[in-house]
Order: sequence, then C-alpha cells, then structure tokens
Amino acid sequence: MNPLYRNDDPGIYPPSWYAASALIGAERAPLRGTEKADVAIVGAGYTGLSAALTLAERGLSVAVIEAHRVGFGASGRNGGHVTSGFNKDQQWLSRKLGDGPARALWDLAEEAKELVGDLCATHAPDARFTRGVMHGDWTEADADDSRRYADWLARKYDYRTQFLDGPEFREICRSPVYAGGVLDMSAAHVHPLRFVLGLATGAEAAGAQIFERTEATRIEGTTIVTPEGRVEAKHVILAGNGYLPGLSRPYAARVMPINSFIAATEPLGDRAAEVLSRDVAVSDSRFVVNYYRLSEDKRLLFGGRESYSIGYPVDILTALRARMERLFPQIAGVNIDYHWGGTLGITMSRLPYISRVAPGVLAAGGFSGHGVALSTLSGKAMAEAIAGDAGRFDTLSTLPVTPFPGGAAARAPLLTLAMTWYALRDRLGF
Repeated sequence: MNPLYRNDDPGIYPPSWYAASALIGAERAPLRGTEKADVAIVGAGYTGLSAALTLAERGLSVAVIEAHRVGFGASGRNGGHVTSGFNKDQQWLSRKLGDGPARALWDLAEEAKELVGDLCATHAPDARFTRGVMHGDWTEADADDSRRYADWLARKYDYRTQFLDGPEFREICRSPVYAGGVLDMSAAHVHPLRFVLGLATGAEAAGAQIFERTEATRIEGTTIVTPEGRVEAKHVILAGNGYLPGLSRPYAARVMPINSFIAATEPLGDRAAEVLSRDVAVSDSRFVVNYYRLSEDKRLLFGGRESYSIGYPVDILTALRARMERLFPQIAGVNIDYHWGGTLGITMSRLPYISRVAPGVLAAGGFSGHGVALSTLSGKAMAEAIAGDAGRFDTLSTLPVTPFPGGAAARAPLLTLAMTWYALRDRLGF
C-alpha cells in the first residue's frame, strides 16, 4: 500500500509531542487546475522547503506540492538530532572514495549543521537549536573504536570532540549500560516540527507557493500531475524521502521506506537530571539505534525500535518502553503521554541518494537517520544546481548508493531478513 496513507489519516498530524507543542497554522489550499513555475517540488519537508527557499530567494518561481501538510512526514516527527558527518564514518569514505573527496563531503556535512543553525535563527528561533550530541558505546571494544576515531578526526581534520570513559559518560548520561562515548559540541538538536514550519513560512515570504493535500500521482517530463491539476515546470525536485510513492524507478530502487518510533514521557521535573544532567541529545552504538533527549518541559523523548514493513506494528509502545527502561531503569513505570511513528528513507550504503534521475528531474532521499542536517543541505544543493551552480550537488552525488538487490520489488523482504539478524545481534550483545 502507498506509504503516504498506510499509517496516517490524510492531513492529520500524528499524535506527537511535537504537534502538541508547535503552532500549526491553517491548512493551505490544495492545487486545482494548472500552475506554471520554474521549479515544481514534491514534498514539503526539510529538503523541499530548503530548496524552495533557496530558489525563491534567487527570484525563481516555485510551486511545492505536499500530499498531507507541511512537515507531515519524517521532517516533523524525527528525533531532532543535527549530527556530524554521515552514516558511514570518514575513514570508510576515505577508503572508498579517496582522501580528497571524503574531505569535501565532510566539509559539506559541517556546512549542513551550520545551515540548520542559521535557518533556525532566521526563520524558526522557537526550534531551539541547541549544541551538544553524545554517542554512547555499549561495549569496551566500541568505546575503544570511538576513542580512536575521535583521535583520527582531530589529527586529520582538526575536528575536536571529547572522548568520555564510562564514569565520565555516566556523569552526563545516567544510563548504566554505556562503557564510554563521545561528546560532540558542534552537533546540535532542535524541535523538528517547529523548524520545518519556520522553513515553510520563510519560503512563502520569499515568494514560493505551497499546496497542501496535493498528491503527485505521476511525472510527465517536468510536469507533475495531481488528482485535480498539474504543475508545468522547467525543473522538478523530488523531495519525498521515504514517503515518495513510485514516481521514479531509479529512486525507488535505491531508497526504501522504514518506520521508526518515539515516545514522550510525562514531564519529569527534577527527575530529569536522573536521565541527563545536561541538555544534550544522545544516540548509541546499537545497530537498531536508541536515540533520545529531553524536551524543553523535561520530558524524555525516546526513539528506538524500527519496523521494516510499510505498516506500523499493532503495539508500538510495549517494545519501545522496554528499550527505554533497559537504558534508564530509574524511571521504570513513568507515564508516557505521547507515542508516534514515522517513515524515513534508507539506502543500501546508509548514505543519501542525490542524483539527476531523469532529464530536468533531481531527487534526494535516503538520509538514513542523518536527515535534519543533510536533507536541509541537499535541498539547497539541488536548488543551486538548477540555478546554475552545481558544485555542492555534484559533490553530494558522489556518495556511493547502489540499488537494492532485485530493485524496488525485492528490497523489503531482503532488508527485513538482514535487519532481523542485526536486531538479534543487538539483543545478544554481539
């Protein structure tokens, strides 16, 4: 079934703490009839709206269509981590691509974080862009790897993080499970829905048009066809990530939708310091990663379990609570006020897919858990390429992303088998 509608009611934001704590404006009108624009964009998340803002500021006419509402997909539901680098480390990229190309990609990833910070300052100060992300290691071997990698980044790139041994790590992150980890004060975290809503307001102020409740049903050259109209454009940007339904075969063969889930506890008050003593976000070394942080009203926002079918599990909360309480037994039994799921896009290599998928059609997706920063930059890069400056786009398009074996048809069962094995390894502590 189409991932646009499998788990959500049309146009209704999920019952998340983000939706409850954001100022969501009136619904925008859908597209009816024919609209002409220099650029048509499918998807009103970070990628599409960053592109729309960049293009509109350069004087191009832009029409953004969104099947639901602005920020309805992963952009409005994610963990809010603005992380460094990619979902492959720089040593891997250096071995695969060479030192020079790997360094160019690192520099862009660094730019991506600062871009989010700048956009928050200008368009979404209520998103509370806050520095500080920790990576926690479950084993001494993982911690040793993190120490070596931190030293490598400092030596090769002059990039400074702080390695923390077990007791030092637990002074900040009060979980008993971690053997150590790294504190990265250049990385950050945000309220993701407030950020994307601010991007939409900024793009519209610059002249872009946004049409909600408008699904792209097919592409004819550089014309987007919708149920009640069409956008005739010179260029198209596909920015739907895991929610993009079959509009491009090359894209569908490389980007697969998966689901992830988050719970928000009741406000913890003084007990919040029993979880995190500083306002930082945390992720860890599990293959099925745990990621969490405190909200501004001292809730624990905890994400962890994944699902590789299009549909959500019948019971989201039980497994999610079990993961949370394993990490933080000191808050076992705490009330959970909200829990929700969302769909993101992943690739075989866990690196973003940024490409020209057809004449006049650019696409970006598969950010694989690093989307807040990288999707925002990718939208800007695609906009710049359309405007005549393809430098960033060309660099990002060097990221190695191969099709899933068997293409779109076989990707789900094969990936489910592989991910089940890795989840078992997590549980067994390998």
